[in-house]
Amino acid sequence: MIFLRAAQREFTQNAVAVFVALFAILISTVLIRLLGQAAGGRVPADAVLALIGFGAVAQMPVVLSLTVFIAVLMSLSRSYRDSEMVVWFSSGLPLTAWVRPVLRFVLPVVVVIAALSLFGAPWAQKKSVEYKEQLNNRDDVTRVAPGLFRESSGGERVFFVEALSGDAGRVRNVFASSMQHGRLGVMVAAEGHMEVDPNGNRFVVLENGRRYEGTPGTPSYRVMEFERYQILMESKEAVDGPRQPKTLALPALIKNPDQRNQAELLARISTPLLAVMLALLAIPLSFVNPRAGRTNNLILAILVYLIYSNTISVCQAWVGQGRLRFDVGLIVPHVVMLGVLALLFYRRLSVFARWRRS
Repeated sequence: MIFLRAAQREFTQNAVAVFVALFAILISTVLIRLLGQAAGGRVPADAVLALIGFGAVAQMPVVLSLTVFIAVLMSLSRSYRDSEMVVWFSSGLPLTAWVRPVLRFVLPVVVVIAALSLFGAPWAQKKSVEYKEQLNNRDDVTRVAPGLFRESSGGERVFFVEALSGDAGRVRNVFASSMQHGRLGVMVAAEGHMEVDPNGNRFVVLENGRRYEGTPGTPSYRVMEFERYQILMESKEAVDGPRQPKTLALPALIKNPDQRNQAELLARISTPLLAVMLALLAIPLSFVNPRAGRTNNLILAILVYLIYSNTISVCQAWVGQGRLRFDVGLIVPHVVMLGVLALLFYRRLSVFARWRRS
């Protein structure tokens, strides 16, 4: 039918526009947060792009779910505003006839959402955590950045480098502070660079500087001048801690079904179900009275989404705390929204029946 093909085309066009807008908002939000961390020295500047990519993949199921919901809502609302629904109803077709074309548009996207929710997003979360751990486990030399005070991984040293020198790997105006055996040592040097000996040990070499050594709170300090001073840098050993459930692969969640893993599994399964339910809810929620305000249905749709998603989050938290069984937490929110969907369709069909009789 030409009318249905036109509807499919409009669904797709609106979905592309909505996805671009939501994706831009997502990237902007993640970018602002990471740039703030990079400016504070908590995240290296060269790691921002990788972390943005991992964050975008992790949040993609939510973005796609909202995309199909808003696309269907916008398309059908426009049909009401332009009185195209009058033609639809005059042809003897009820509102439920929109279920099939909406599902034809939504189901391929839901398959992508399910794949991302079950496999893609956990992979991105895992890679993001591993990447951050690699950054935290770097040795103290790689932590040094011009213009910033950087603390060593063990908290025993503080470095400051004013600027990079013209030669590769060399820096100018170096400040280093260390605490050893209760004695404070402060070193300042005109230049510095890094060296690696044949055994693989890494050293920071300071040139043409002074070292001030003493006990804080006492006047006994020693001042030494040096032409060359080497500081051994120890790499931090990587420690494999317990993984968060959101970083575990699907087989690992199923193999170890404790409360936290069941809660994470509930969230992953609920995401594609939420996308399907939202797309169907958009059909009755799209009703717009051309003589009334055009934003009433949008406000109601936003409230329905917030209540639905928060209900799933509450059930996930209760399952993780052992206050709710996994099967109950998985089924109840969607069954309740299915009842709300049936009620909304019943109200719209009743209005349609009264309109036909009149």
